[in-house]
Amino acid sequence: MNRLKSYHLRLQQTMENRKWILPLAIFSTLSPLVLSLTTLTSPFSLLPSSLSSSSSSSSSFLESNLHPLPTSLLPAAPPRLAYLISGSAGDGQMLKRTLLALYHPNNRYVVHLDAESRPEERLDLENFVKNHTVFVKFSNVAMIKKANLVTYRGPTMVSNTLHAAAVLLRAGGEWDWFVNLSAKDYPLVTQDDLLHTFSYLPRDLNFIHHTGHLGWKENMRAKPIIVDSGLYMAKNAGILTTSQQRSVPTAFKLFTGSAWMALSRPFIDFCIWGWDNLPRTVLMYYANFISSPEGYFHTVVCNAEEFRNTTVNSDLHFESWDNPPKQHPQYLIVKHMAKMVASNAPCARKFHMDDPVLDKIDSELLFRGQDMVVPGGWCMGSRENGTDPCSVVGDTSFIRPTAGAKRLEMLINSLLSSDKFRPRQCK
Repeated sequence: MNRLKSYHLRLQQTMENRKWILPLAIFSTLSPLVLSLTTLTSPFSLLPSSLSSSSSSSSSFLESNLHPLPTSLLPAAPPRLAYLISGSAGDGQMLKRTLLALYHPNNRYVVHLDAESRPEERLDLENFVKNHTVFVKFSNVAMIKKANLVTYRGPTMVSNTLHAAAVLLRAGGEWDWFVNLSAKDYPLVTQDDLLHTFSYLPRDLNFIHHTGHLGWKENMRAKPIIVDSGLYMAKNAGILTTSQQRSVPTAFKLFTGSAWMALSRPFIDFCIWGWDNLPRTVLMYYANFISSPEGYFHTVVCNAEEFRNTTVNSDLHFESWDNPPKQHPQYLIVKHMAKMVASNAPCARKFHMDDPVLDKIDSELLFRGQDMVVPGGWCMGSRENGTDPCSVVGDTSFIRPTAGAKRLEMLINSLLSSDKFRPRQCK
């Protein structure tokens, strides 16, 4: 953790010397290293004082005076994460298991089973959330009860993600990153490991695997025009294709990548509130785009000047693919365990419900008992006779990292290295 601590201390020193926005002339005198770090944080207010008086404003355009919400200054209390965990028909039991494995009282969670799932399955999940002792105590798990129609590879998946982000923003509370996962994802580190490691990072970083080199996707995804029936039909008929094609945009550059990501609070604010029109413009474009979940956020973040330098080119997942790769990654089983651990990734996908590898992860990496949340520094109870240690709650800000924090540190150090961080941003 020494390298992350050193990284953080240099950033903190820079922030302490800069209480207000410095003129460009002063920036030009800073060393290249400090300059590269300061671009990651923006100590702006959402509504500057210049808006309180029209005579003091230097611009007649409102959007030029609006900025991201301030990021958390480090060091501070451990960060807080906001999760969306989504599933479809038959995913209810796996979603509950994934939720338990990801739970921490200081985080926030939104769960969603789409409209393809049976009402009984959704009701079972609702009762689970409503009656779980720990969830009730901290009131930090919410379910989207009015299920959305979600088409795989369609814009309704983007709409569902934005819906969950809006629910989290409306609920209030402090959180630093928004993480979208499916019910078939599963963590490889404890939340204490993740929160401990992320405590040393600037909180405007966006972990999103992306590239501007579309390759075959330009002709197969960008040019075809599709219609997602989930946008307007009561029953989902999937993606409808047309015979028409369109040219690649010239108003913005297209990017593509993984549909799974960890996005900063300032960037989520930007996508939801949209003080610049870019998020809405790009959303309208991707309404007719094949596999829009693999392009919308990527295109927005890389075309927004204030966010393109905050990207870390990774989705923080381990996946195993066939050779040549098929449309979906392989389902992970026990034989993949060693590779999962060696990847240093905090999460992996995809898993079958109750596959033995999940029990192995619970036992060896998460130390989770059956039907229990993952124990952390906040759990003060005994483990004797199979007792849940989290039945007795202590200080929820106390973090007790395990060996998983060291693995994750190695991954983050690699992602932020000089040969991977800047050279891989929005290229």
